[in-house]
Amino acid sequence: MTINYNSSLELKTFLEQQGLGMQKKFGQNFLVDVNAKKILVDALCIQAGDEVWEIGPGLGAMTALLLEKNVKLKAFEIDKGFIRILKELFGGNDNFSLIEGDVMKNWENHAALSPAPRFLFGNLPYNIGAALLADFIEKRQIFQRIVVTVQKETALRMAAKAGTKDYSSFSVLCASSYRVKPVITIRPSSFYPQPNVDSMGVLLESKVVTQFPPCFFKLIRALFASRRKTIRNNLTAFVNSKEICEAVLSENGLTGSERAETLEVDMFLSLAKSLDNMRLYK
Repeated sequence: MTINYNSSLELKTFLEQQGLGMQKKFGQNFLVDVNAKKILVDALCIQAGDEVWEIGPGLGAMTALLLEKNVKLKAFEIDKGFIRILKELFGGNDNFSLIEGDVMKNWENHAALSPAPRFLFGNLPYNIGAALLADFIEKRQIFQRIVVTVQKETALRMAAKAGTKDYSSFSVLCASSYRVKPVITIRPSSFYPQPNVDSMGVLLESKVVTQFPPCFFKLIRALFASRRKTIRNNLTAFVNSKEICEAVLSENGLTGSERAETLEVDMFLSLAKSLDNMRLYK
């Protein structure tokens, strides 16, 4: 079996011949742009022998490129039809293993069986991209280097800085553990089938971080819960105490009139440490 991964027409023909269809619920779009694929794989900076997780390999276009680097690759795929193709194409490669099912539900089990690798790669479905990355971060599954393709809107949120329109709780979440850098903007015409929006390849490089207080991630979400409200209002609702709120604000040099989108990551961490020291947060 051979597949021309660089031709939309030949991919369409192959899928028809195999009786396979694209399932919208899985957010399936195959990257056919040769240059874009090379840029993404090169950005991962992998060497022979490295262990890599790939999310959503589809028919194996990026899988083939990764295996050419002689890495040990574990791929997570949910589509039963694509699983059949992947097994036929790569099942005989000792460096390839396939995990069947929903990665959101099964990655933790596989991480528990053996240490997760330093590298993560994937053309992430639009419908789970942000949720999956957030799940990794909040559960402290930190990779040394991640290269993922996501919806451009999601990528801009990941890389956004405090005070900009795209800055959100997800921006803080990503910046808490990674340096986020856009790699390449990918137009709809670079995919089969073509999505309705631009995509973007993003690089996340891990950074040394201190231990997060237990309330850190909950606090981030709480302070962004009502963007029009001030830090004082959102923090008061979170701790259910005006007195505690004022004490925390004073300790961190805040007036309370600030809004979450103006705060740097270090301030969120400082606020969480203050609450942790008081042992009184929700």
